[in-house]
Amino acid sequence: MAGIDQLEAFVMAAETGSFSAAARRLGKAQSAVSTAISNLELDSNVELFDRSSRNPVLTKSGEALLEYARTVLHSQHEFRVHAQALGHSDEVELCLAVEQSISNRPLMAILHRFEQRFPHIQLELLDPGGSDVAELVRTNRADIGLMLERESYPQGFGFRGIGYSERVAVCRHDHPIVVKQPVSHANLRAYRQLVLRSLDLSDRSHERLMFSPSIWFSESPHLIMDLLCSGLGWAYLHRNVVQEKLDSGELIILQRDYQKVASLQGIDVVWAENRSLGSAGSWLLEELSQLDLTV
Repeated sequence: MAGIDQLEAFVMAAETGSFSAAARRLGKAQSAVSTAISNLELDSNVELFDRSSRNPVLTKSGEALLEYARTVLHSQHEFRVHAQALGHSDEVELCLAVEQSISNRPLMAILHRFEQRFPHIQLELLDPGGSDVAELVRTNRADIGLMLERESYPQGFGFRGIGYSERVAVCRHDHPIVVKQPVSHANLRAYRQLVLRSLDLSDRSHERLMFSPSIWFSESPHLIMDLLCSGLGWAYLHRNVVQEKLDSGELIILQRDYQKVASLQGIDVVWAENRSLGSAGSWLLEELSQLDLTV
């Protein structure tokens, strides 16, 4: 029967393209990886790699079995994580990070139930700016996060879509651009744009929403809203952040001549798959995963 070490060596060698690279990734000697794969081939009576060239190449049989090996390893990983969660159900603290552009109101009912169910758990709530939730989860600063969706997540991230948020172009009611509605790209470029940006400067996702050559940045949507109310520019913000100012008439939504439908961005709950949660964390993750956020 194939052992976990053998399957790990097989999958890693297939993904890295060599036994030596697989050994480095696994922290083992190359001979150990080579032996594990050879034993796996003997046990299964299948040649997994063609070794006739400098680097091993998957055979057709190897290609066919690779996904099965990955499935077995994933199941083994899930078993270990769940077993650890059951054995560490006495966690004393938990951290939840909620991106500032996401409404906290739908969370209150869950947090009330959490307080009643886990009265001795110390809960920390963080409200980072755009895209910074992922970094907090990646570095183990936060256990669970709620964030606006990204096109891709780092390896080892779990995520689940729980709704969407409408992004609108807004400015103060008496901003000069108002009289030009419906506004064009040229109109937007003529005035300062206030842009929401992550603290992580390697995250450049904000650039696809930049129109104006005159830019001010902030990681806080609430600070950008204050700048908007002072007449210092226009911005794309999520309706949840500016709804109160829209209702009062202090801010208005800019109608655009090039986009007639609402601009929606998904909301995800995220967690690190390689870190086990205790009973409180598992409960909170499940509750958050059942939310339906449509703002």
